[in-house]
Amino acid sequence: MSLLAPTLQAFFAERLITQRDSSPHTVASYRDTFRLLLAFAAERTDKQACRLDIDDLDAPLIGTFLNHLEHNRGNSARTRNNRLAAIHAFCKYAALRHPEHLHTLGRVLAIPTKRYEQNTVSYLQLEEIKALLVAPDRGTWLGRRDHALMLLAILTGVRVTELTTLTIGNVSLATGAHIKVTGKGRKRRTVTLTGEAVAVLREWLKERQGQPEDPLFPTRRGTPLSRDAVELLVAKHAATAGHKHPSLADKRVTPHTLRHTNAMLLRAGNIDIATIALWLGHESTKTTRIYEHADPKLKEQAIARITPLGVKPGRYHPSDTLLAFLQDL
Repeated sequence: MSLLAPTLQAFFAERLITQRDSSPHTVASYRDTFRLLLAFAAERTDKQACRLDIDDLDAPLIGTFLNHLEHNRGNSARTRNNRLAAIHAFCKYAALRHPEHLHTLGRVLAIPTKRYEQNTVSYLQLEEIKALLVAPDRGTWLGRRDHALMLLAILTGVRVTELTTLTIGNVSLATGAHIKVTGKGRKRRTVTLTGEAVAVLREWLKERQGQPEDPLFPTRRGTPLSRDAVELLVAKHAATAGHKHPSLADKRVTPHTLRHTNAMLLRAGNIDIATIALWLGHESTKTTRIYEHADPKLKEQAIARITPLGVKPGRYHPSDTLLAFLQDL
C-alpha cells in the first residue's frame, strides 16, 4: 500500500507548479477539490487525511463524493465535472509513479463526466445596453470607473478575470488602439478598441494616472478589483437600470452576460464564427457555435426559406438562358 500524501504533494509541487507551470487559478481550483475530497474520505474511512492510502480513493468512494457535491453541497453538474477533472489529472500522474495501484486508479479514470443542459445565452439588447451604461453616477470617481469598465467589457467581450488583471500598460490608444489580455491557459491576445472605447479610456486614463504595472480599474485603495467585486458592481448597476428599463429586471446580468452581449453584437454585424472565436479567445469554434443558435435573425432567415404549409412545392425554372447556363455549371 502506498500513502497518498507524498504522491499528492509531488503532484502539486512537481507536476502542476514545476512541470506544467499551471496558473494560480488552476492550482487553487485543484487544491480546493482535494481539500473537499480528503475531508470526505477521512470521514468515510475513519482515517486522518495524512494516513490515507491511494487505494482508499477507489471508484465507489469517488462516485459517492461526486454525488455528495451535487446533492449535499448543491454544486452544479459543471462544477462536479471540474472536480472530477482534477481527480483524473491526479490519477494519471499517480499511475506513472505507482503502477501497482492501476487497478484502483484505472477504475477512477473510467468515471465519466456528467452531461448537463446547456443554458440559453443571456445577452442585452441595444436599449438595455444603453440603460446599463447610463446607470453609474458619472459625477463620482467610482461611477466613472464603473462606466468605463462595463463599456470596455461590452465592446471587447473580455472575460472577467481578463478585465481584472488589465494594467495601464496593457492599453494602447495610439494608431491601431488595442488592449493586451491574458486569457485561459495564459494565452495572450490583442483585442482592438472601437473609437467609443478609445474616447472613454483616454478620459479615464487621464484621471486614473499611475504606473504601467498598476491595475486599469482599481479599488479605492489602488488594488485590483476581484471577480466578486466586478460581479457586484455589474449587478448593482443592472438593478438601477432595471427601474427605467423593466426588461432588465427579468435578467440576471453578470460580467459574462456582457461577454455574451459582445458576441451577439458581432453576430449582428455578420462577423463569421471563426473570427468571433479568435476575438473571444475560444480554443475551438465549437464553443462559439452557441451564438449561432442564439441569433434570432438566423432563425428568421431559416423560417423564411421554408415553403408554407399546404403549398405545393414547385421546381425552379431560370427565366434567362444565361442564368440557365450558369445554373448548369
